[in-house]
Amino acid sequence: MAYGKNKKLGKKGAKKKAVDPLTKKEWYTVKAPNMFKHKTIGVTCVNRSTGTKIASDYLKGRVFESSLFELHETDIFRKIRLVCEEVQGTELLTNFHGMSLTTDKLCSIVKKWQTLIETFVDAKTADGYLLRVFCIGFTKKDEKIAKKKCCYAQSEQVRNIRRKMNELITAKVVAGMLNDFVKELQIGSLQEDIAKAVKYMYPIGDVHIRKVKVLKRPKLDLSKLAEIHGAGSGEAVVAVANVDGTSGEQITRPDGYEPPVLAAI
Repeated sequence: MAYGKNKKLGKKGAKKKAVDPLTKKEWYTVKAPNMFKHKTIGVTCVNRSTGTKIASDYLKGRVFESSLFELHETDIFRKIRLVCEEVQGTELLTNFHGMSLTTDKLCSIVKKWQTLIETFVDAKTADGYLLRVFCIGFTKKDEKIAKKKCCYAQSEQVRNIRRKMNELITAKVVAGMLNDFVKELQIGSLQEDIAKAVKYMYPIGDVHIRKVKVLKRPKLDLSKLAEIHGAGSGEAVVAVANVDGTSGEQITRPDGYEPPVLAAI
């Protein structure tokens, strides 16, 4: 074969020009629902839209994880998962996707000489979200019996406590919307209700909602998604000035208000 006829052989020493992959990226701001105190939780990047590859298609369904302390300044040992449902400009509108405890918190509450009681239940909220809620609790030592070293519960007591846990969790989930249940997790009132309800069976302590999973969610409704992000209050206040320049009365008008068309001037 004659020299130079092989097209597969390139020039000696030729190298491709190195291109920084970040130059092909676009940055988006991640927005949390208004059930949390802090709305902006960070930024994320994605490749720019090219041809049939749309950037928003790769962003929808992306899951972000943050601690509850960063979102609401309460419990640092709770991890909140948010999923992107819609892209508006350079902002990602997210919704609740799950919650879990950190590993170090779980390890710190597991101790000797006590009974671990754990259960989970599937329940659907009023707005159609199917949740799987995991609850964990531990028996605690009775203060009246100081000499007793351990505090083990009998099998029948454990079954009764587990049944009561399922009833309370199901009632709380079914009674309200997803936002209401997330607010209950932030406050921690559900754990207190469980501890009080099963006190007559056997005193328990360190009751926690260990994990929450969203198994099924209803069809995406952009108006509801905008509502949980606080977009649009439904009314607009218009200040009317008098002819002499003094301030007049304020008129409240709904969003999207258009003045009527006059037949003649």
